Amino acid sequence: MNTQFDTIVIGGGVVGSGIAYHLSERSQESILVIDRKYPLAGTSGSTQAWVWVHNKTPSWYAELNYYSAELYPYLSKKIGDVEYKRTGGLSPFFHEKDRLKAMKLAEAYKEIGIDIKVLSKEEVLEKEPFMNPDVEGATYSSIDGNVNPFRLIDMYMRAAKRKGVQYSTYNPVHDLQKINGGFIVATTKDTYRCKRLILAGGTWSRELGKMIDVHIPMNQVRGQILVSEPLKPFLNHTVSGLRQANNGEVLMGYSMENKGFDRSTTLNVMQETANMAIRYVPAIKKAKIVRAFSGIRAMPEDGFPIIGAVPNIENLYVAATHSGVTLSPLIGTLITELIIDKETSIPIERYGISRFD
Repeated sequence: MNTQFDTIVIGGGVVGSGIAYHLSERSQESILVIDRKYPLAGTSGSTQAWVWVHNKTPSWYAELNYYSAELYPYLSKKIGDVEYKRTGGLSPFFHEKDRLKAMKLAEAYKEIGIDIKVLSKEEVLEKEPFMNPDVEGATYSSIDGNVNPFRLIDMYMRAAKRKGVQYSTYNPVHDLQKINGGFIVATTKDTYRCKRLILAGGTWSRELGKMIDVHIPMNQVRGQILVSEPLKPFLNHTVSGLRQANNGEVLMGYSMENKGFDRSTTLNVMQETANMAIRYVPAIKKAKIVRAFSGIRAMPEDGFPIIGAVPNIENLYVAATHSGVTLSPLIGTLITELIIDKETSIPIERYGISRFD
């Protein structure tokens, strides 16, 4: 493989591959994506893969997710079928006292043009007949949905490769150096040079940053997910905590644990997850669980994405965030705009890495 490139993207998950694809659409320059394993071996391959907007606070952060969700129909037409479904999203509540909080959320979203409805018990049960009749209501957003993460990343990679992007997988990065005119990227397989470097290593962002003396405050948050046997279609929406895939399987889980890079599954969290699912949809108690898995979320210290150029280091960019599936079309677009146009179509200053200085 050639070792000289215009741009190197470190990290081939949904964020890194999304950047590589979007950049290749507008640039004829050479691009290499380096991944320490394979692009689906990390967070991007172990997720419920919601395309989720509502319930995210504050409203300006929800707005960022909204813009990205709106790009999905067009993205699907460009790169191929990623099994994107705009099902609408429901976030149920079981205590009437939570209605006021839901109404405040809807009002905050209304100010930025996102339509969130607060549903009554009857409206929830009309939308989801199998929902627990003890439900008191729910917030509802028509823009929420989900996607098949395996197809999404595969299609990103295929589309990027058609534009000339190269991938080097199972190739951990050991060292990064800034030199005149660019960067040196030392890996297990080879040493590469590039004039532009994009750090999109997800959960490994902090470690990558240390190699080049950049503080990227990224933590790891484990989430465990249960998967049912294929069932007849019965869930109409993506529900906060569970969704039904195209093949009938139900994915359940929204746990959050600070366990570093440990991807174990544990009985206590699996039991909590099963109880959550049963509380939402009592009939699921009869379903067989066929597997459990865990994934590691890439979580910035303040909970918000880190996107943009690194101050004082020319041609170095960072894209590090959770909700990568939701945000990948927009992050790919924004990083490409920064590189090609030197400005972005929406303001991203609040997401810059300099806020941690």
